[in-house]
Amino acid sequence: MEQDEAVPPALLVVDGANVVGSVPDGWWRDRRGAAERLRDALVGVAARGVPEHPGPVEVVLVVEGAARGAGGVPGVRVVSAAGSGDDRIVELVGEARAEHPDRACVVVTADRELRGRVGALGAAVTGPRSVRS
Repeated sequence: MEQDEAVPPALLVVDGANVVGSVPDGWWRDRRGAAERLRDALVGVAARGVPEHPGPVEVVLVVEGAARGAGGVPGVRVVSAAGSGDDRIVELVGEARAEHPDRACVVVTADRELRGRVGALGAAVTGPRSVRS
């Protein structure tokens, strides 16, 4: 009898545009820089997790538009959406659930439509404050 493949740690997918936009700190003047600052702050989240799933967690930051091109760092993978960031987030959750149906997926966003879309795939949702220090 074959052993089941181990379920990887929870996947935390961060809606970069939504989380960056949740704080009026001038992010609109340098969207890529704002995404990079968020990415750097997420390194700690990868270790500690979020209230719904204490760490460690796999963190994926999805960026779009002018924020595209921000690179990843150890602990945080950055995915540049070719089109809609929301669509890419839904794809990532769907892929993760298909690969490991028992894997916990959490999406960080305040976008109501996106919350519904990923919730339908079995992902939990938490707001931007869960990853902001």
